[in-house]
Amino acid sequence: MGSHLCRRLLAEGWDVVCLDSLITGDPRNVEDLLGDPAFRFEQYDVTNYVHVDGPVDWVFHLASLASPPAYLAHPIHTLKVGAVGTLRAAGLAKAKGAGLFFTSTSEVYGDPQVHPQPESYRGNVNPVGPRGVYDESKRFGEAMVTAYHQAHGVPVRIARIFNSYGSSMRQDDGRAVPTFITQALAGEPLTVHGDGSQTRSLCYVDDLIEGFWKLLHGEVTEPVNLGNPEEVTVLELAERIRDTVGSDSPVAHTEEMVDDPRLRCPDIALARKLLGWEPVIPLEEGLDRTVKWAREAWAGPGIS
Repeated sequence: MGSHLCRRLLAEGWDVVCLDSLITGDPRNVEDLLGDPAFRFEQYDVTNYVHVDGPVDWVFHLASLASPPAYLAHPIHTLKVGAVGTLRAAGLAKAKGAGLFFTSTSEVYGDPQVHPQPESYRGNVNPVGPRGVYDESKRFGEAMVTAYHQAHGVPVRIARIFNSYGSSMRQDDGRAVPTFITQALAGEPLTVHGDGSQTRSLCYVDDLIEGFWKLLHGEVTEPVNLGNPEEVTVLELAERIRDTVGSDSPVAHTEEMVDDPRLRCPDIALARKLLGWEPVIPLEEGLDRTVKWAREAWAGPGIS
């Protein structure tokens, strides 16, 4: 997501300084940008003090360990990125007189009891469950960003991102789309947790970045849902990816994940009304683009 945002900002004429600890990031995602004089990359952990020379217009805080394998392997760092990292980003914005753009998540709604989920819904999160370190890091981040806006007048934007996908995903990310694509390309069983009736709403990355751009230039300081209201079951997603790949992989059902949300679908009425934004790339087209990218990017033994 960060690499796609960098490309959009550069295309719009911005100078971009990209900081990434590379705990889950891949420097190859911005390799083609390194020769651009308007772009600078630095491997850096944003839980440390953040300093950037010269003027800054906007600070985009996208850092997070968002996939289950990552935040389960690094639970304390996940919390630190959401708490200390957000504090560092907000401090930089305040010091530079810049705006602060924070990427939150649909996970702030937890396992929702309201469907679809509007921004007014306060969620059903288990703070001590396995997903709690990620969910609560984002909930705290929203509170921190809002406090800096209210106490210091920092211009802020808060994007609540629902499930997103597209090129530059990590093959071992652990979330449904890259996992199913990897398994289908290798002819392995597609592992579906539980019976697969849980739903997800998937937004292609190009649509999401357009949503970022419109939110950035809007005047909304409260959280805004950015996602695709086209809801599918996880089982249906596995089957559609299998068909897109042209694989004969069987579906293998495994144990349900603890606190796995049963339903996930954004209410994007606010984004439509205030930003004039809604996704335009249907799931079929987005999956086709993503599979074509993955065939080349993930080429290796068993992948074709």
